[in-house]
Amino acid sequence: MVKSWDAANAGMHLLQTDVTGRATFLVHPNDSQANFAFTEGMPSVAQTNIDGVDDVVPLKECIRVLDGFGKSLEVILPKLREGFVAPDSYTARSLALSNPQAFFLSPSGETFHNVTVTGGRPRTQGPLALKREVAEVQQKLEKAEQELAQTDRTTIELQHQIAALNATIESKTHERRDAERESANSGAALRQMESEVARIERRLQDWALTSERSRDARNQKVDLIARRQQEATAFENERNTLEASLAALQEQLEELRGRREELQQDAATASAALAGLEERRRNAAANFEQTTRLYNGQSQRIQQLDQQLASAGAEKLRREEETAALTVQHAELSETRTNAMAQGARLTEEAHALRSSMSELDARLRTLRHETETLREQRASLTARAAKLASDIEHIDATCLNDLGAEAITLREDQNIARIEGDDLHTQEEESRALKQKLEAMGPVNMMALDEYNETVARHSFLETQRKDLLDSIENTQASIKEIDDVSRLKFDEAFKVINDNFSITFTKLFGGGQAFMKLTDAENSNESGIDIVASPPGKKLQNILLLSGGEKALTALSLLVGIFQFQPAPFCILDEVDAPLDETNVGRFAKLIHDMSATTQFVVITHSKRTMSQADVIYGVTMQEPGVSKIVSVNLNRRDTADNRRAVA
Repeated sequence: MVKSWDAANAGMHLLQTDVTGRATFLVHPNDSQANFAFTEGMPSVAQTNIDGVDDVVPLKECIRVLDGFGKSLEVILPKLREGFVAPDSYTARSLALSNPQAFFLSPSGETFHNVTVTGGRPRTQGPLALKREVAEVQQKLEKAEQELAQTDRTTIELQHQIAALNATIESKTHERRDAERESANSGAALRQMESEVARIERRLQDWALTSERSRDARNQKVDLIARRQQEATAFENERNTLEASLAALQEQLEELRGRREELQQDAATASAALAGLEERRRNAAANFEQTTRLYNGQSQRIQQLDQQLASAGAEKLRREEETAALTVQHAELSETRTNAMAQGARLTEEAHALRSSMSELDARLRTLRHETETLREQRASLTARAAKLASDIEHIDATCLNDLGAEAITLREDQNIARIEGDDLHTQEEESRALKQKLEAMGPVNMMALDEYNETVARHSFLETQRKDLLDSIENTQASIKEIDDVSRLKFDEAFKVINDNFSITFTKLFGGGQAFMKLTDAENSNESGIDIVASPPGKKLQNILLLSGGEKALTALSLLVGIFQFQPAPFCILDEVDAPLDETNVGRFAKLIHDMSATTQFVVITHSKRTMSQADVIYGVTMQEPGVSKIVSVNLNRRDTADNRRAVA
């Protein structure tokens, strides 16, 4: 809507020149200069036919008109006057067929008029709608940013509250753990006392039963002693009788022993003689076997020599026959050789004559070839020169036609043009070529050079700003990195010194002497330096840890682990089979170290060593009472030091 026809013309000019699209401009009735009256409106032709239909609303009742138009739009816009909104597409189509001059709109966007229907996907929005949508999106974005900022503030507050609650929970957790630990220790002590009382009561009952049994046993032993004394008297009499019989038997035994010794001497003499005869028999048998083997070997050797003699005789006869045949063949070959030598001498003379004639022909042929090559080169050079001159003439003709706009023949016939030759021609040609290169380098005239220059200046300013921001960011990052490196170096040096001292002390304690320390491979650059471990067990010189034995390596690694653990201790520590490569002595030292450190840290040790288990307060084991069913068994040794802060070693 515009106020005058001038505004409508300006809008049409804008659409025709700058903006793509079409539009309809409505001039306000006060300035429209219309020759007909439309302020009172115009009645609808189809209104009377549609009054009885339910849910059909005139379109003009759905639109409110402001700015002084009143009912004039009904005259200007026929679709507004004759337009109706139907409840569904079927009703709209039925009414359109009954009222061909009216327009009926369905809720789905179709327009029914007469026997036509218009619909489809809506058009894309125009510039004003896009501008309005951009404004709405901008408002929504600002509102979302405000909500996001509020959410961030709320999140920060909640994070602070969560951190405070976490700290409170952690402190309460520590208190609960301390209370549970104290409760467990108290319960263990109480259970120990109850078990000790029960054990004392059982021992008293056992002592009473034992004393009663001892009294009965003493009475029985008195009766037994009396019976034993009577039996001893009877045994003494019997022993005297037996001693007399034994003396007589011993005399007989002495006589028998004398006879046995005489018989043993005779048997030894006979055995020695028999052994000598047996040895002589074995030697004779061995000599006979050796003689038999030698005889068999010589017989085989004689048979082989006979066979070789027979074959040598046959070979001699064959060689004699071959010698006779070769003698005949030698005589024939000698005659053939004499004939061949005579024929060779004749052929040699003929060959010398042919070689001399061929040499003369070759010399003449080389002379002719040289002359031919010289003539060919002259012809080629002349042909190339003629082609170059023809090409230069064509180039000069084309250059004259392109640069001067005249043909070369015309310029040659013109006597007023001065002729340039020699060095002057070369100088003028160089100057002309330089001027052409300058013109070609300039290129065509760019009418947008100023705009491109302004864009380049703006781009350069933007890039300079970005470059400055990047340089500042790089400088700040480098400063932060340097600060982090300095702090890291200080922290590392401090931790390295403390851990090195702890490592040396723990190493001396575990090995019962010796010394060990760590050193940096590059002391000037500790951030990138490596660490060498030098250890010297008792009785050995200082050397790298890689040269130690397996047990010494394990004990040294354990010393370093304990040194690091002492730098940053923890309430719990789990060790899995760390004493496996150690011998009994080192296992005892390891167990003593764990026992000393358990005053401040509770250790959970997985081991198979009895020495390590002997230092534990509580032992857990896994047993299989039934096949395939594992069961955990615990033993509370309940060894506590005098101090209350002693912790269990498991």
